[in-house]
Amino acid sequence: MSGTKILIIDDDPDLTLGLTIRLKANGYSVASAADAVMALTRVRQEQPDLIILDLGLPGGDGFTVLERLRANLSMASIPVIVLTARGQQLAESALQRGAVAFFQKPADNDELLSAISQQLAPRDAEGPG
Repeated sequence: MSGTKILIIDDDPDLTLGLTIRLKANGYSVASAADAVMALTRVRQEQPDLIILDLGLPGGDGFTVLERLRANLSMASIPVIVLTARGQQLAESALQRGAVAFFQKPADNDELLSAISQQLAPRDAEGPG
């Protein structure tokens, strides 16, 4: 897990800070973006192993970010976990567009961490490359 980087794309600074603290305590490296405009730039800069994405973002919709990630070959394989205050009814749409998991805020931290480790486990087992 050492060196595993997670990018949080969320406009709520309190949630981002809390999640960053929790993830760092579990050995992850963390970066963040606060809006849809910076999201793809940060993905290119940081090259994260996993992305936590809010759907309600300034500068664009989280679904648009998700679609752009999936359309870009260098970003398409990065697992995206949606973490949003929007309703559970959007879960199916998020999963159809390429998200690997959907959590509604406030999410259970243990469940979220479990989903993160499940997504990263195959990557850790594969080794570099």
